Amino acid sequence: MEYVNLKPKKRTKLRIFLGKNYYSFKRRLYWIFGAEKFATTKESKPYPFTYFYHSTPLLRQLKVVDMFLQYNKITNLQIAIKEVNDIIVKPGETFSYWKLIGKPTKRKGYKEGMILFNGTVKAGIGGGLCQLSNLIYWMTIHTPLTIIERYRHSYDVFPDSNRILPFGSGATCVYNYRDLMIRNDTKSPVQLKIWLNDSMLCGCWRTNVKPIETYKVYEKEHFMKKELFGNYSRHNFIYRKILDIEGNEIADEYVTENHALMMYEPLLEEKQTI
Repeated sequence: MEYVNLKPKKRTKLRIFLGKNYYSFKRRLYWIFGAEKFATTKESKPYPFTYFYHSTPLLRQLKVVDMFLQYNKITNLQIAIKEVNDIIVKPGETFSYWKLIGKPTKRKGYKEGMILFNGTVKAGIGGGLCQLSNLIYWMTIHTPLTIIERYRHSYDVFPDSNRILPFGSGATCVYNYRDLMIRNDTKSPVQLKIWLNDSMLCGCWRTNVKPIETYKVYEKEHFMKKELFGNYSRHNFIYRKILDIEGNEIADEYVTENHALMMYEPLLEEKQTI
């Protein structure tokens, strides 16, 4: 694994403000004039076959996060889910997380939820929507769909207690220039189903053609190290095995790599997670 410089860059508030506006404007131009054909069609009737299903808990005991932010997150998820649930991604089309959801604002009903910013936890309007992007990304890498834009988390904020997925299995999103975009390069349309029950955020990718392959996602070369500037960092590669309907391996593919600064000491055992 090649060296990756993770030392945080110090930027002024003015630099951050100008940068956000520049990249946001650039993304709007891309949505209008770019080559991608974005998915907009919805269909409520479920497609007959499931590519992959997953669910994640809505509430977690986090030592440094007030629970009201997590309850507000549920409200935020309810609003965002309405925009992405039932979306059909036809062959050649691209799913854009932010183009569908739009900007989270108070006017739309979004509340203050938990936001991760430069390795710290703070409150912000629309906070908690990364749980939705994480879910969609994890499900997608268990399908033949193509990820064309995804951003890894720059910081690993909470220890691994109760974490069941490999480190770096999610996708961070910042409106609107850090997006999750997924293209359908197959010959059949796919359908995204997202819903909440009493305790879980649930979702699946569905198809109208019976899948002939399954996917097993795993990590390689996971390690932690002490950086020269004092922090610990964490690294890995994400791969997936492609299996035929009889369970025989037909391919072993690279998916992505992750590099993040750790905001806790290695091997620290805390009853908190993300």
